[in-house]
Amino acid sequence: MGSITTGFFAWKAGHRQAAAAEAAGQAQANALIATVQATLDEQRRARASDRRRQVYAQFLAAVEEAHLAAYGGSGHDPIAVGARLFQAQGAVDLEGPSSLSEAAYEAALAVSLLRTARGERAEAEAVARVSEVRASFVRAAQAAVEEIEGAA
Repeated sequence: MGSITTGFFAWKAGHRQAAAAEAAGQAQANALIATVQATLDEQRRARASDRRRQVYAQFLAAVEEAHLAAYGGSGHDPIAVGARLFQAQGAVDLEGPSSLSEAAYEAALAVSLLRTARGERAEAEAVARVSEVRASFVRAAQAAVEEIEGAA
């Protein structure tokens, strides 16, 4: 009878050890899954941040090109420059957020108005307006990128 009792307790202890090992394995697997998910989320945020930076930088380059072309004599085809500016603005519209789309619209409009400014005072005001809306766009772009990077 003693060996049956000893066998029963040994079986019971072995069963508890197996259950504990299974629970530990599940916890370890869950921790690994959580780590992989966190890594994938961070990579996704980094790609989105990089994509936004590229779109915003391309828009700023198009604004600068249009600004130079507005003065003429720079060898820039005004139609091609306008098309690149419009295309870059569309990319900003798609990438968002809406506050940045509005800033891009204001910047594109200011550059367009710069081309039609006549007279020294009007040109100076138009140049100042381009600088102002460009700075506003840059601030909005920085905030949009920080929003993605801060969403950890």
